[in-house]
Amino acid sequence: MERDDLFSRLHDSGPAAEPAGGRARRPRPALKAGGGQGLAGDYSAADIEVLEGLEPVRRRPGMYIGGTDEKGLHHLFAEVIDNAMDEAIGGHASWIEVELEDGGFVSVNDNGRGIPVDAHPKFPKKSALEVIMTTLHAGGKFASRVYETSGGLHGVGVSVVNALSEKLEVEVARERMLWRQDFSRGEPLGPLKKVGEVHNRRGTRVRFRPDPQIFGEAVRFDPERLFRMTRSKAYLFGGVEMRWSCAPALLPAKGDVPAKAEFHFPGGLQDHLGDLLKGERLVGPEIFAGRAGRQGAHGSVDWALAWFPGEGFVRSYCNTVPTPEGGTHEAGLRAALLRGFKTYGELVGNRRAAIVTSDDILTSCGAMLSVFMREPEFVGQTKDRLATAEAARVVENAVRDAFDHWLAAAPAQAAELLDWVVERAEERLRRRRERDVARKAATRKLRLPGKLADCTSTSREDTELFIVEGDSAGGSAKQARARAIQAVLPLRGKILNVASAGRDKLAQNQQLADLVQALGCGTGARYREADLRYGKIIIMTDADVDGAHIASLLITFFYREMPELIRGGHLYLAVPPLFRLAQGPKVLYARNEAHRAELMAREFNGRGKVEVSRFKGLGEMPMQQLKDTTMDPAKRVLLRVEIIEDDAAETKLMVTRLMGNKPEERFAFIQERAAFAEVELDV
Repeated sequence: MERDDLFSRLHDSGPAAEPAGGRARRPRPALKAGGGQGLAGDYSAADIEVLEGLEPVRRRPGMYIGGTDEKGLHHLFAEVIDNAMDEAIGGHASWIEVELEDGGFVSVNDNGRGIPVDAHPKFPKKSALEVIMTTLHAGGKFASRVYETSGGLHGVGVSVVNALSEKLEVEVARERMLWRQDFSRGEPLGPLKKVGEVHNRRGTRVRFRPDPQIFGEAVRFDPERLFRMTRSKAYLFGGVEMRWSCAPALLPAKGDVPAKAEFHFPGGLQDHLGDLLKGERLVGPEIFAGRAGRQGAHGSVDWALAWFPGEGFVRSYCNTVPTPEGGTHEAGLRAALLRGFKTYGELVGNRRAAIVTSDDILTSCGAMLSVFMREPEFVGQTKDRLATAEAARVVENAVRDAFDHWLAAAPAQAAELLDWVVERAEERLRRRRERDVARKAATRKLRLPGKLADCTSTSREDTELFIVEGDSAGGSAKQARARAIQAVLPLRGKILNVASAGRDKLAQNQQLADLVQALGCGTGARYREADLRYGKIIIMTDADVDGAHIASLLITFFYREMPELIRGGHLYLAVPPLFRLAQGPKVLYARNEAHRAELMAREFNGRGKVEVSRFKGLGEMPMQQLKDTTMDPAKRVLLRVEIIEDDAAETKLMVTRLMGNKPEERFAFIQERAAFAEVELDV
């Protein structure tokens, strides 16, 4: 295993990044002296690849659609329907049709202007349609002459869909003439064809089937997801009618997905939020909704907000493109609401409003926000987060004035809403005080010789708690730790085996009580992830049988009493050395006897005696050695403890069998596996 070389590299390579999940980083091979041969000789100009056309998309699809999972698959549909929506927002299309077929095809049809089919000036032998479908960064949305606002920005979207589709068909109706061109995996299957004259039809129809070579043989669209995406577009722009149809064979047995439907919501986001909160009791009977600017024009903003007793949510959009990770437009909304509440609190003399934060306002608020911006900036090709700085100012100015008037127009509702938000703020402060009291109480109670030595950082994510065995190891660990982020809690001797002890013994055990109080998150049904005081809980025991036993007891305790702490990725095992090997200035560390033998054979020559010393325990290690081998985040190895959910029942049975109060079960386990033991067991 690569991890076997960890200690041999500590003094030769210097600090290295901490391996994730307990895996050691592969060492870099050294370049051979003299050049010509070795790594440099194997790397030439012939190894430099130049990807052309749509080949980069097929080689690295995750760069363009975020991955080849279900989210990436449905992003293909989003790219196509966003193009149709751009035509509708620009006033060129009044309806969009979406059809999901039994054969895996999905089609999007609009009655817009249609993709241009004449020859492209830069590529006279190709139509503009073929250029758009087969060339990255080709489109009509780089400037604002064709579209004032649009979801497309880089001329990438539909060409990416083409590259990742097994088959794609485009039909364009322009000037009473129907044109068609077919593609497969980004390549045209023939030239653009003139199908014939058509009447009462215009616009673009894109029909495609995702490529199973990219998404897997079981690739298929989720009808419910496509239905929601289609319906949401009608909410976001009241000037378009969305038409949905789905093959009956694809309809889920349970669900609200119809075979055919038409959507047109002049009320926009207010209608959408009303549907989402149907049946909920609102704090104040009205939804705060409004619009600033001409819908679809640059700088226009639509919003709808309502407060209710459930868990809040914010769904935001820019140019009808969903932004699930938020961005600057959401920051503007937060600023407008916070200033509005505080100003109204000062107006009515409610001093408690001063403690309110934007999180208090939105924690139980359902919010819908849509903004239209010319040439918006997104984070990444999948456009999950808006980065346009101007959006924050536009949204804040639009919502702030409207919110002030809304509160002033209904004093009774405004007072009820303000009290509701203040209660959320007071609840937040109360919980913070409880955590602070618990933290101070734990520190005060355990600040004794050999007890908890806390860290100075107040950020949970960066802090670590080392659980060590005994005062001697605790003293060494306290000297070796990084005081800002590392805390040390020594435990005396072997802790209680919670798998075989009753609840009364568990409640009376002082060591476990100290540990629970230091962690601050509670146990069992009272466990709260938010109250955990440290980001990493590290069990650091001696590298011998006794140390392994103590670690097993601690893991059993966390598995039985705090399984969510393990599932949250907070529990780790340190990997301290058992041997120190020295030959002159060369010093290496070995974790166990097998590792020692390997290092002796591989790292030391026959010149001079190799001094081998065995650590009696962590308490016997000099502070600097303990820091370099076990505690320094830049050099150490941590093994993360995980619960494999697929084997949860087997894991529970094994813990009961090995750690329970029936010794015959353990003896039977040893007998069953005795043939696989490679060392002599002391049983």
